[in-house]
Amino acid sequence: MEATIRPIAHIRSDFGSKFGIPRQSGLIDGLTAEIVFEPFCRDGNALRGLEGFSHIWLIWQFSANLAQGWSPTVRPPRLGGNERLGVFATRSPFRPNALGLSCVRLLAVETGGPEGPILRVAGADLLDGTPIFDIKPYVPYTDAHPEAKSGFAPAPEPEALRVDYAIELLSPLPAEKRPALLAVLAQDPRPRYQHIDGRAYGLTFAGFNVRFSVTRDVLTVLGIEKLKA
Repeated sequence: MEATIRPIAHIRSDFGSKFGIPRQSGLIDGLTAEIVFEPFCRDGNALRGLEGFSHIWLIWQFSANLAQGWSPTVRPPRLGGNERLGVFATRSPFRPNALGLSCVRLLAVETGGPEGPILRVAGADLLDGTPIFDIKPYVPYTDAHPEAKSGFAPAPEPEALRVDYAIELLSPLPAEKRPALLAVLAQDPRPRYQHIDGRAYGLTFAGFNVRFSVTRDVLTVLGIEKLKA
């Protein structure tokens, strides 16, 4: 049996490309985003009571990966790309139905705007424009399992990089966006298979192109430029 589902909303985030997006939700709480509902879901009654929850689950689509299909096995970056595991034992974006699941912190339920009700969230790991299929409240007594095993990823990610920058290089970026950008850079946004010391990289963040390089455990910001409209 096949089922047809349609997006109920999309996310408005600072990431204009996949490069640099945190590898998991909640890693960088300073990253804020907005969930904007499709016209058929803009009835505020659908959100009644949601303000009582601190976190929500987002069910969404890896829309930028659809053309690449899927494979029964993948190479998890956490294992350095040197070992294949089953796709259902990983959080790979290349899945049969390309669905993602993220837990984010709910900052506010805003109503009365021209786009209908909007949810402001923190810690999202979604590309700008990503379609969202469903939203559910996070319920700690059933969703949190401190005793759970973590398989091949039992420990946190390695220590963050030290970010080196000249203060004037950050000046083009709005001040409220700077802490989140620095946190993204500290997580080492490079692809796990391209850790080449001294190579220049660039990521899109909040409408800016951010250029940087990494040598050993130090990331150096090379420049920040406004993207052309």
